[in-house]
Amino acid sequence: MNVIEVLIEGGKASPGPPLGPALGPLGVNIKEVVGSVNALTRDYAGMEVPVKITIDAAGKVDITVGVPPTSALIKRELGIEKAKTDTATDYVGDISLKQIREIAQKKRNEMLATSLKSAIKEVIGTCVSMRIKVEGKDAKEIQRDIEEGMYNEVIT
Repeated sequence: MNVIEVLIEGGKASPGPPLGPALGPLGVNIKEVVGSVNALTRDYAGMEVPVKITIDAAGKVDITVGVPPTSALIKRELGIEKAKTDTATDYVGDISLKQIREIAQKKRNEMLATSLKSAIKEVIGTCVSMRIKVEGKDAKEIQRDIEEGMYNEVIT
């Protein structure tokens, strides 16, 4: 069994590197595999997506598509390219708890969080390092508010 793990821009896999050279020696139809990868990653256009391609001894191809990094999903939600400011007091954006909940649900299977609430807090933690406000407040403040039960109707 051969396993190939690559990061591909959503919907833009090609027979060139990194896929082509990795698939070539394995005797699979590269064009079909690339087409399948593009179909499976189309929803993540513009983002790097982890893709795992498994080829068994009989030549059967299995493609598993992961979810882009949390930071990439946040940037996509906000429509920003850069999630960093030049100062420690500026913010690059403001995201809603609803948007954070959607990201947490997408990432849930890849997180260590034991509940949706924990997953939401993990996504908010990414907002802290990206200098993004949540619901107009500092992300750390929102995390404290969640612990106190202030947003239970939104996060459950």
